[in-house]
Amino acid sequence: MAVVPLQTRPTAVDIAGSAWPMYKLEALALGLLICLVLALITGSLQVAVLVAAGVGTGRWVIGRVGARGTA
Repeated sequence: MAVVPLQTRPTAVDIAGSAWPMYKLEALALGLLICLVLALITGSLQVAVLVAAGVGTGRWVIGRVGARGTA
């Protein structure tokens, strides 16, 4: 019986020669998605940008704390 090793999630992605941690990319993508969705739903760019910035910052901070805890 073959044993298949678990695939680990990459911790960084190389972008233009610089290693970006995954939590930063996730925070940026989440912020952009929230901003677009809220802009379409509410019609208010001010609300969409403010909430998206808060959500993105929260994800960034949580990812940084998690990355620091595993290192």
